[in-house]
Amino acid sequence: MDYTAARLHMVENQIRTNRVIDPAVTAALAEIPREVFVPKPMRGFAYVDDDLDVGGGRFLVEPLVLARLLVGAAIKPTDVVLNIGDATGYATAVMSKLAQTVVTLECDGEWAARATQSLNDLAIDNAAVVQGALEQGYAAQAPYDVILFSGAVTEVPSAICRQLADGGRLVAVVTTAPGVGKGTLIVRVGDTFGRRVLFDAATPLLPGFLPKPKFVF
Repeated sequence: MDYTAARLHMVENQIRTNRVIDPAVTAALAEIPREVFVPKPMRGFAYVDDDLDVGGGRFLVEPLVLARLLVGAAIKPTDVVLNIGDATGYATAVMSKLAQTVVTLECDGEWAARATQSLNDLAIDNAAVVQGALEQGYAAQAPYDVILFSGAVTEVPSAICRQLADGGRLVAVVTTAPGVGKGTLIVRVGDTFGRRVLFDAATPLLPGFLPKPKFVF
């Protein structure tokens, strides 16, 4: 398979045609080989226009959804980014081309090791993967200019919002009902957090953010 051609097709036909024309975002997506971040038997599906099941209940987020989140985050070259739940490390690699530093929080040790290896294979030296509970964020390196969730959440924990720097931006797909999600931007100004819906998306939920069971009497 010609992965270079597939990557160009993704950018030109999945991303640009849906009004994502930010030159930094499209350049990063065009540069990072998405196929490196999926299991070898699945590399032929790396550029599908959908969420890609990579096993173990984890997904590679649909390229257009990631692109729209990145546009909403408005990452600057001086920014420090926290990426939550990236599994394979693909979104981390893309953001490494946009930000000064990317810290990726992963709850699964095996995925964290795989992501680290893939980043090393591409000689990406401004990103690091740490292990911990996704729903707690990673306060050790806070505050962050940008926080991105690489998957949907039922709600954004206030403790993670507080890990934003003043003026920081958080982007996530927030799912309030099965199959119904909203790409959402949260901006911190002092101790106030403004929220705005950016787009609709049916993105799979991250571990630690599954709906809480309801009691039936």
